[in-house]
Amino acid sequence: MKLKAGTTQTKSGKSGKGNGKYAPAMPGPSVEKPDLMIQTRSLGGYAELKYARKMTEAEFYRFCADNPELRIEQDKNGKLIILPPVEFDGSARENAVTTTLYNWWERHRKGLTLSPSAGFKLPDNSTRSADGSWVSEERLAVVSKEERKKFARIVPDFVVEVSSESDRIGRLKRKMTEVWIKNGVRLAWLIDPKKEVTYIYRADGSKDELSGFDRILSGEAVCSGLELDLRQLRF
Repeated sequence: MKLKAGTTQTKSGKSGKGNGKYAPAMPGPSVEKPDLMIQTRSLGGYAELKYARKMTEAEFYRFCADNPELRIEQDKNGKLIILPPVEFDGSARENAVTTTLYNWWERHRKGLTLSPSAGFKLPDNSTRSADGSWVSEERLAVVSKEERKKFARIVPDFVVEVSSESDRIGRLKRKMTEVWIKNGVRLAWLIDPKKEVTYIYRADGSKDELSGFDRILSGEAVCSGLELDLRQLRF
């Protein structure tokens, strides 16, 4: 996997799991400055890059633009999370879920649904993505046209994540509670096709764990009328 960031690259200055290979250089100032040294970790299904100083919003946006083939997120501390492409079956499941969400939106025409490539700049200063999301008209109303041309400072009302072969379910559970719900998402679904388990998280802190795919998920009061038949995720 080759990451691009401007035209130069630097070797990681700190030891750590996954070191020894060239890592992407920080876009912007000279890579010789000590504040640009990085630490890398390979965690099986994904990789983490940590710079000695946090990228500015402009630098992070440029880094993502220079690496369009990758799914890149940034946590609240500035650490970059590099996610691999989704495997064949996982991609088909994502598509089934996002298509169901879009078809629901098309019937109601309220707010906006967004693709898995959408990046949200959240209140904790992280920039995160979900496999599917919906933003209400009320939340869209406070976002300017200029803001919508980049990673908008907006929290989706609803998100759904579908676990793939490269995902770690524990990491996704933490993302549900510590990222999405903590930042203001009203309803979140985490679907694990491998074990056929669905986790539902709500803004009031309540959670449900549903076993088996012989059921239909409801968008509840947040996405009234949204229904997802989990049987279509069995391949």
